[in-house]
Amino acid sequence: MKKVVLASGNPGKLREFSASLAAAGIDMVPQSALGVSEAEEPFHTFVENALAKARHASRATGLPALADDSGLCVHALGGAPGVHSARYARMPDGTRSDAANNARLVAEMAGRTDRRGSYVAVLVYMRSADDPRPIVVEGSWDGEVLDAPRGANGFGYDPYFYLPDLGMTAAELPLEQKNILSHRARALRGLLWALRGEFGSFPDQDGGPAGGAPR
Repeated sequence: MKKVVLASGNPGKLREFSASLAAAGIDMVPQSALGVSEAEEPFHTFVENALAKARHASRATGLPALADDSGLCVHALGGAPGVHSARYARMPDGTRSDAANNARLVAEMAGRTDRRGSYVAVLVYMRSADDPRPIVVEGSWDGEVLDAPRGANGFGYDPYFYLPDLGMTAAELPLEQKNILSHRARALRGLLWALRGEFGSFPDQDGGPAGGAPR
């Protein structure tokens, strides 16, 4: 197993990435377990922020690093909330929450007829902090923004993210189905496909990237 540092201390991301990347012979270690602080995310694009996080973790540990940056991009809002998805709004007491973010999203979308939006996830794999050719993969999940929540299974913007083909929101999907269809799942499949050349052969993931687009 090849040790790779995950540029995040999020236990949910660790579980998700570890389960998928074990097939590539990768042993994920969260940066928090190695005493690495969170990186700054000052950029306006997912790819720049993911690159910054991966480079920071790799430089601090001397290990290859994997980072992700993700969020919701709404057409009528010029791509907002985008990289600010997790910190789009604050509660009256100054704290950040899904409820505050969703309330702002609904307010911003009031009266708009174009409801299209996409969840986007960008993954970056860096072999070293100075890797000139990092692997960059993007996964997206298209839907529409509702003005009222539906479902209780998701988090973030999931109750407002409607999937016309399925007739459900992301928060109404069973977790197993969401973990196959989501933007992050698509990006992970693309990363696994791209890593085939790094670590030799390992089990196919449905025959190809299936939505994850290497850059």
